[in-house]
Amino acid sequence: MDIVMDKENPKMDDAAVIQWNLITNSEQNMGAKNTIEQGKAILGIEFGSTRIKAVLIDGDNKPIAQGSHEWENQLVDGLWTYSIDAIWGGLQDCYANLRADVKQQYGVEIENLAAIGISAMMHGYMAFDSKQQILVPFRTWRNTNTGQAAAELSKLFNYNIPLRWSISHLYQCILNGDKHVSDIDFLTTLAGYIHWQLTGEKVLGVGDASGMIPVDPKTKTYDATMVEKFDKLIAPKKLGWKLLDILPKSLNAGADAGKLTVEGAKRLDPSGHLKAGIPLCPPEGDAGTGMVATNAVKQRTGNVSAGTSSFSMIVLEKELSKPYEMIDMVTTPDGSLVAMVHCNNCTSDLNAWVGLFREFEELMGMKVDMNELFGKLYNNALTGDADCGGLLSYNYISGEPVTGLAEGRPLFVRSANDKFTLANFMRAHLYGSVGVLKLGNDILFKQENVKVDRITGHGGLFKTKGVGQRVLAAAINSPISVMETAGEGGAWGIALLAAYAVNNAQNQTLADWLDAKVFAGNTGVEIAPTAEDVAGFNRYIENYKAGLAIEKAAVEAKK
Repeated sequence: MDIVMDKENPKMDDAAVIQWNLITNSEQNMGAKNTIEQGKAILGIEFGSTRIKAVLIDGDNKPIAQGSHEWENQLVDGLWTYSIDAIWGGLQDCYANLRADVKQQYGVEIENLAAIGISAMMHGYMAFDSKQQILVPFRTWRNTNTGQAAAELSKLFNYNIPLRWSISHLYQCILNGDKHVSDIDFLTTLAGYIHWQLTGEKVLGVGDASGMIPVDPKTKTYDATMVEKFDKLIAPKKLGWKLLDILPKSLNAGADAGKLTVEGAKRLDPSGHLKAGIPLCPPEGDAGTGMVATNAVKQRTGNVSAGTSSFSMIVLEKELSKPYEMIDMVTTPDGSLVAMVHCNNCTSDLNAWVGLFREFEELMGMKVDMNELFGKLYNNALTGDADCGGLLSYNYISGEPVTGLAEGRPLFVRSANDKFTLANFMRAHLYGSVGVLKLGNDILFKQENVKVDRITGHGGLFKTKGVGQRVLAAAINSPISVMETAGEGGAWGIALLAAYAVNNAQNQTLADWLDAKVFAGNTGVEIAPTAEDVAGFNRYIENYKAGLAIEKAAVEAKK
């Protein structure tokens, strides 16, 4: 009798299972190799806050190779920035790392691709003159020096304009009387800049565009009324341009966004192997790629990204009843309205404390495994009191606009009578990492009665299985799903958008295409909140809000 080669077959012995796996892996590798050799692979690259990542996907939208480059922002003259040299050096090293991975796995060189997508952290300020020279160092989303501009524009537009949005940076420069403003020929985001240099096209995906100045969901481009109001506001300055003269064109997901030029190919791949002529999809922000990577672009879905910073994205069925300072209105990559709660800080302070425990292990002569250390500390946190025993953590490495702080001071607070245990200590820092996120989402769910069918989590907070999910579920009192594919992150998300742009032969909507071609019913593993955890987090957040006065005093005391 023949044994059917199926690793789930109970009649297969261990040797047969190993043989089955070898055959399967060999076939998969051969398929991936052919895809790369035939120029059918698709590349997604995303510039995150601490890492630039590249993902290569096959015809089934599955990752087959990846590359990365670690980098860090710099505080220069009081502003957070990345230099132009760091941007291009990082991109080229990331791509070289991808090429090395392809060579190691498949023994081939990347010569051609079916499509490319570029994504990056949203917002910020990159202003260029007519000679394509940057006028001032890139100002990232992390900067909070735009308070006056954001407040005046929010009043003018009757719309919440966050500190980090490009229009806030631009108007603050105008208010400051900065001389470079009259020389602006093009204003864009980091993703828009890279795309422009690779293709020559001054365009932006609608999701990223909505973080420059508000977008009208009906027209999928910049809100005409707000543009007109801004132009009237600055007219007395006689700067020599109007707003639409300097902004990139807003494009919907799936649109033609240009092709890789000869010069662009050389900038991406200085080795000279990559050919020009490859189509690119509209460049997008990390919020949009996070929505794609978690299949959260339909109305009544949402996702939470939790890493260096955190943000939640809830796709709305209708507009909110009024503007809220804590909530930013952006769009999905296909133009649906999204309520975004963006927090400048998330896991950085938590990671710093885990680093302290690593130092202790090293001091004691122990072998350190960071995955094990995170796992032990995180899981132990779940044994603590649901309200953290009264302990408080403020993870403010930088300012936090949602709670009204232009600067931050990482702070751990306890009173003599609080239950100071390791479990409560770690739980307080886990709660603190999503505390600001909860404040914003309470407005959506409690005041605006927004309804969601599914919220998906992704990012570093969710790497330790089950813990980040349970904490977030308690914070926003909603079930949280995590998919295995969500770990691929925004680089995979922008690769999917590139695939959608070139492979959507049936002209499906982005949401339908993702359902049919990528996720096929996979909604991930869900954890629902417990009544005890929700009640405990609610007690914690009340203490947290009362304790914000301590954080503000710390900022004032330590200049």
